[in-house]
Amino acid sequence: MKSDPMLNLEIRFLAGKYHATPWDRQVNEGIVEWPVSPWRILRALISTWYWKARDDVEENTMRCLVEKLGCSPRYRLPDASRGHTRHYMPLYRVDLSKGNSSKIFDTFATIHRNDYVGVSWPDIELSDTEARALDVLLERMGYLGRAESWVEAKRCESGFICNCSPMQDGSNSNSNVEIVKTLVPLSVTQYMDWRTNWIEVQRGIKLREKQSKAQKKGKPIEKVKLSQKDIEIIEAQVPTDIFEALQVETTTLKKFGWSQPPGSQWITYTRPADSFQIKPGSRSGREDVDKPTVARYSIASQAPPRLTDAISVADRVHVSLVKYSDGSEVFTGCDDNNRPLKDHRHAHIFIESNLALGKGRRGDITHVTIYSPMGFGRDERHALDRLTKVWGHGGHDIQLILLGVGKPADIAGSDLGKGMCPIFAASTTWVSRTPFIPTRHLKATRAGVPKLDEIGLQIGSAEHDLRRLLKENEFPEPVSVDLVNSTNLAGNWTRWLHFRRDRKNGEGTKSSNMGFGFRIVFPESVEGPISVGYGAHFGLGLFSPE
Repeated sequence: MKSDPMLNLEIRFLAGKYHATPWDRQVNEGIVEWPVSPWRILRALISTWYWKARDDVEENTMRCLVEKLGCSPRYRLPDASRGHTRHYMPLYRVDLSKGNSSKIFDTFATIHRNDYVGVSWPDIELSDTEARALDVLLERMGYLGRAESWVEAKRCESGFICNCSPMQDGSNSNSNVEIVKTLVPLSVTQYMDWRTNWIEVQRGIKLREKQSKAQKKGKPIEKVKLSQKDIEIIEAQVPTDIFEALQVETTTLKKFGWSQPPGSQWITYTRPADSFQIKPGSRSGREDVDKPTVARYSIASQAPPRLTDAISVADRVHVSLVKYSDGSEVFTGCDDNNRPLKDHRHAHIFIESNLALGKGRRGDITHVTIYSPMGFGRDERHALDRLTKVWGHGGHDIQLILLGVGKPADIAGSDLGKGMCPIFAASTTWVSRTPFIPTRHLKATRAGVPKLDEIGLQIGSAEHDLRRLLKENEFPEPVSVDLVNSTNLAGNWTRWLHFRRDRKNGEGTKSSNMGFGFRIVFPESVEGPISVGYGAHFGLGLFSPE
């Protein structure tokens, strides 16, 4: 009995690392393309053909091969972990007085050198000529992804068990998998239909533009037509077929304003929920004395929460970290006798909405940063590695991608495009990002006369409580403290009453449920974070440098 046709590839990463950023992500976001997208695989095969195999593989054979592989494969993903390096890349054509390098976060997947990524295309049967051509290309392929991702790839007859496939209806309800978008080429027929439709739409747009100009000049619009040159310019913006589309360079895409490569489509895949979960090692040897104090995550969701839900998201993150760490005091904030720690050195969960990353159209949350001056030991690090998602509304889980663990100085800065974190920057002026909730009640005499402090503020008022808490946290006496009524979320000024201001679970001291915002000016530059008041460990009372 003849078995169903199938094409299987084995890809081994010789250095144990796969460096690649998904198409719709910025390199400093720290996201790894996992699985390896079919779009990237086909581009690598075409590149290998151009540089190393044009004398041995005919173009017609190459085109046929690409057309057959233009569908959604299944994958065998090995155990992997996520890592990153920080290094400086040289910049050219810049003002040398402002520096000539840029800090880059290079995130990668780490795979055991003896393990492999399996790629399986069902229902594909190659001719003998196509099979020999593919063997030549795989043998000569040097890397996949960035140039340091050295590979050894081959076609294999035996199959393997796949654990990553295009999502089927209802599969997102499985708690053992997570959802990820993967870039896949259109089929030949799909591409030609799409190209024809796109050209027709662009011709219509161009015609309307010419008619509008004619109308403004008082000319009859019914005589306006597209010239042959107009049509040629439009058609030149889109490749003639899928083989040409796979070869378009990034500079060309930017020139014509393409936000996504023409001929590509996003396919939703499911992969194991613990794809990047680090397996705990032995406890031999003592832990590092200089513990990391910061862990930063990028978040992804089909329905991302807004910054106005900061305390709710932080609460969910807190519950998960307490669970994964088996109740570590770093995350619980309590000692072994369940008594609250007094020095606020346990974990703060900061919630960020950084619009410069191209996200946050509604003020969406873009990052979650865990900060604990106590530092993260082995158990806490293991818990941080396990934190990959929390519950989200409407069944859309919030996925958390660990960007790195280190010190505040590693990420402090105001350049959001480089993945920096402003809440750890230094500034003289700080402005509320989430509402400040006072922890003290207003003080007055029995006759109802307000009790004032030495500068005339009513004791227990919002400003008085803010100044008291800043002093307790050893910040210098402010030069000025002024009320602000809102914060800017994606270009919209959002008032504090639109924020959630209490925890669903847990306790905490507060005077009321009213939120306030302030602009604080210090006599000298101070380093963040500044997070005070009720819920300061759960995303509230957070200030950002102005």
